[in-house]
Amino acid sequence: MDHEKAIVANSKGDHVARVSEVDKVDLHKLDVDEEGHEIVHLKRRFSLMSCLGIAFAILNSWTAMASSLQVVLPSGGSISMVYGIMVSSVGAFLMVISLSEICAAYPLTGGQYDWAYVLAPEGLAAPLSFFAGWMSSAGWIALIACNSSICANLVIGMVSLAHPDFSAANWQTFLLYIAWTAVAFCLNMFAVKILPALEKAAFYWSIAGFFVVIVACLACSHGNYMPAKSVFAQWTNETGWPDGMAFILGLLQSVFGLTAFDAATHMIEEIPAPGKNAPKVMITAVLLGSSTSWIFTVVLLFCLKDLDTVISAATGPLLQIYYQATNNVAGATCLVFINLVAMFAACQGVMTVASRIVFVFARDRGLGPLSKWLGVVHPVLLVPSWAIIFSTVWVVIFGLIYLGSSVALNAIISGSVVMLQISYGIPIALSFFRGHKVLDNNPDVQLTWSLGKLRPFVTGSALIFIIVTSVCFLFPPALPVSGSSMNYVSVVVAIVFIMCAATWFTDGRKNYHGPSELRERLALARSV
Repeated sequence: MDHEKAIVANSKGDHVARVSEVDKVDLHKLDVDEEGHEIVHLKRRFSLMSCLGIAFAILNSWTAMASSLQVVLPSGGSISMVYGIMVSSVGAFLMVISLSEICAAYPLTGGQYDWAYVLAPEGLAAPLSFFAGWMSSAGWIALIACNSSICANLVIGMVSLAHPDFSAANWQTFLLYIAWTAVAFCLNMFAVKILPALEKAAFYWSIAGFFVVIVACLACSHGNYMPAKSVFAQWTNETGWPDGMAFILGLLQSVFGLTAFDAATHMIEEIPAPGKNAPKVMITAVLLGSSTSWIFTVVLLFCLKDLDTVISAATGPLLQIYYQATNNVAGATCLVFINLVAMFAACQGVMTVASRIVFVFARDRGLGPLSKWLGVVHPVLLVPSWAIIFSTVWVVIFGLIYLGSSVALNAIISGSVVMLQISYGIPIALSFFRGHKVLDNNPDVQLTWSLGKLRPFVTGSALIFIIVTSVCFLFPPALPVSGSSMNYVSVVVAIVFIMCAATWFTDGRKNYHGPSELRERLALARSV
């Protein structure tokens, strides 16, 4: 039996739960394979709407882009903001369409590392899957750090606006960063039953907040809008890089706002009809995110008064734009509070997804000796407790960048974007080179829809976007470079690579055999 046809039947034993029974499996009901390992399935507690809520709340594009304006404003100004979102939206759509086709065929919780395994040639399946799993896990953990970082910066900005003489020290920002992370940890550890309701609320909060902020800014700025030329044709380059490179660096803000659209795939064991619903959620989240963020960005640019002040403001660019639009400290603070709540919802949602990725990857022995702890659930709390703790510890370590770098936010955002895009690139590249064989001509694959003849163009274009942006995002955001302005993401990514390689050669090469219980998991996903 060749590798492609054997994939669906891959199982570490003859016990494969019947389709009629697998959906009844809960956290406290464990399957055991022939090696004695517990196979844990999570309860379906997320509806389609709550899954869309968690996906949109995590993507949260309009707030994510608004809260990271300091990344883009020196790297092209309004041109990079307006047209950069368009470029990033096209890139994100190419990626999400490529991955959605694979997800429809293989609705598996591991997402990128599962897909790498089922699409790769037999000799490369395990190492490519292992690498994709590490990049996905590390990228999502870094994304928790991004959201905690943005929440901390927004609070510092609110204090700075109310007290202009206040100047936050790095350690104060770090403590706020830890505080937001701790709250997200507590919710995920002790309040899992209310998370679906929180995600639904976060979705409605984000959509409602989007309209409230837009209407308030336009109403308060009535008669004092910036001219259209300043919005659509003003170029600002304060990076020291050539204009072309500055524009690409400015894409980091919009790419970040559209990254992590794979959230739904990692909740597959907890949502109904995942083979249909997960791709729908992924594509819908990107479409909503790109459209709302572009509209929001254009409105902000029309309502600001002084771009130079916005770039250099101690409050951060977003709060300064709100203040220029409303000319009122209380009004600006209320508007940014909407963003703060939305970003915190994203923070706890990202921790939910990140812990699920760690849990599932560890269940397949992807994280070395630690897997035996990380791949289990707490018998009372009914959550992957050690996976949550593991993710939180690494977020705290990641946040130490704040104590030594003046561009910590750039480094943290770059780290999450680069590692997640690498994880996307692996299955997309395999689809580009092998899609016709393993998707179109594989009788064991149930394709609900296909890119068909467009696959080489779509996946090839997505790969070009991933390669160009991922490489450029490793560069410092500005020249000349000093110790405090260095983009330490290259160090972070290198450390993750080294840890991945070390784990593979010391443990993974012997013990990692790819995703376990594939037939059972596919039956579970396709049964409802």
